[in-house]
Amino acid sequence: MAGLIFVSLSFILLAAHALRGGDNGLCVFLLGSAALSLSRERWAGNVCGVLLGCGALIWLDNGTALISLRIFTGGDWVRLAVIMGGLFALTIFSAAYCFSPSGRERYNRNDEQGIFRASIFLLSVLLLEITRTKVSFPIFLVDRFFPGWGRAEIFLLAFYGSWIGSKMFSPEGARVFRPRIWAFFSAVFFGQLALGLSGLDTFLMTGKVHLPIPALIAAGPVYRGSGFFMPILFTVSVLLVGSAWCSYLCYIGAWDDYFSRKGNKKPAKNFNPRLVWVRLLLLILVVGIAWRMRVGGISPVVAVWAASQFGLISVVVMLVFSREMGMMVHCTTFCPMGIVSNLLGRLSPWRLKIASSCCKCMKCTKVCRYGALNHKDIEAGRPGISCTLCGDCISSCKGGSLGYKFPFLSSEISRKVFLTAVISLHALFLGIARI
Repeated sequence: MAGLIFVSLSFILLAAHALRGGDNGLCVFLLGSAALSLSRERWAGNVCGVLLGCGALIWLDNGTALISLRIFTGGDWVRLAVIMGGLFALTIFSAAYCFSPSGRERYNRNDEQGIFRASIFLLSVLLLEITRTKVSFPIFLVDRFFPGWGRAEIFLLAFYGSWIGSKMFSPEGARVFRPRIWAFFSAVFFGQLALGLSGLDTFLMTGKVHLPIPALIAAGPVYRGSGFFMPILFTVSVLLVGSAWCSYLCYIGAWDDYFSRKGNKKPAKNFNPRLVWVRLLLLILVVGIAWRMRVGGISPVVAVWAASQFGLISVVVMLVFSREMGMMVHCTTFCPMGIVSNLLGRLSPWRLKIASSCCKCMKCTKVCRYGALNHKDIEAGRPGISCTLCGDCISSCKGGSLGYKFPFLSSEISRKVFLTAVISLHALFLGIARI
C-alpha cells in the first residue's frame, strides 16, 4: 500500500510542477497517470514505471539548472539541492517499485498483456508528442480550442490505443475488432470534414478543404507542385507497417470493407488476381492527367471537378461490385494508392507467411477480402501482392500455419510488435484526422 501511495504522490507532485510551469495539458496527463496507477493491470504498472523514470529525469534536469543558477547568483543552494534531491529520490523509488516483486504483486492482472499494452501506450505518446512538437501549427483539436492543453488529448489517445490492444490481443478478437476501429477512424475523419464544410474551419487541418480521395495523395502534389505532407505521411506509414496502411489507416478503405461485408458474407471465389494490376494503369493515368492539367494551365475548378468524378466512381464500385462480390473490389482493383501501398510495402520487413505445415484446407480464402489467398498463393507459401497484412486469415487457421513474420522474431512476437506499431499509428492518425 505504501508503494502505491508513493507512486500516486510522485505523479501528483509532477503534475503540480507542470501546472506551476503553465503546462495545463501535461498536468492533466500526469493526473491521468496518477489515476492509472490505481489500476491493478500489469500494463498500467509498466506504464507508470516508465513515466516516473522520465519524471525523475525532469527533477534531475530542473534541479541541476536551478542549483547552477543559485550558485551563479550567490544564493543559498543547499536547501534547494536537498528538496530537489528528495523529489528525485521519491520519483525514482516509485518507478523502481512498479517493476519490483511488490509492484508486480500489486499490478498482477492480465500479466500476459503487460508489455504489449504498455508498449502501445508509450509508443502512442511518443509519436503524438513528436507530432505536436514538430508541426508548426496546433495540429490537435484540443490545442486549437484550448491552447496548451494538447497533452491531455495525448493521454486519452494513448489510453484508447492500449484499450484497442486488449481487444485485439487474440487473432479472433483482432478479426472482429479491426473493422470497428477502422470504421470509427473513418467516421471521425469525415465527421470533422463535415464540420469544416459547415463553416467551422477550426476542424480543418490547414483551414482549406482538400478532396478526401486517396488517388489525390499522388495526383494532388503533381497538379499543385506543392503540398507533400500526405505523400510523406503515406510513405513513412507504409515503410513502418507495410501495406497495412490499406487495412488500418486509409479513411476510404473502411467504406469498401463495410460494403464488402454488407453484401455476400463470403468473398467471391472467381476473382481474377490479375485485376489487381489494373490499379497500376490507373495510377499512371491519374498522375499523367494531373501533370497534363498543370502544364496546360487547367483551372483548379476543373481539376476539382475531375477529381470528384473519380471519387464518385470509387463509391459506385464499392456500392455495386464490392457489395455483390463480398470483396474489397475498390481497394484491390480500382484505388491507385492501393498498388503503391502493396509495392512500397515490399520495402517494409513485415510479411505474412504460410508455413510448410499448412494442410491446404483453404479456410483462409473464405475470410480474405483482398483476393490474396487463392490456391496458387497458398502453394507458394505466401499471400499474393494484394495482401494488406490485415490478419483476418490468421484466426481461420486452426493449425497455426499462418502468421506475421519479422526477421529474427517468432510468429507470435512478430504479431505483437506489428500490432503495437499499427495501433499506435492508428492513435496518431485519429489525433490528426482532419483534411
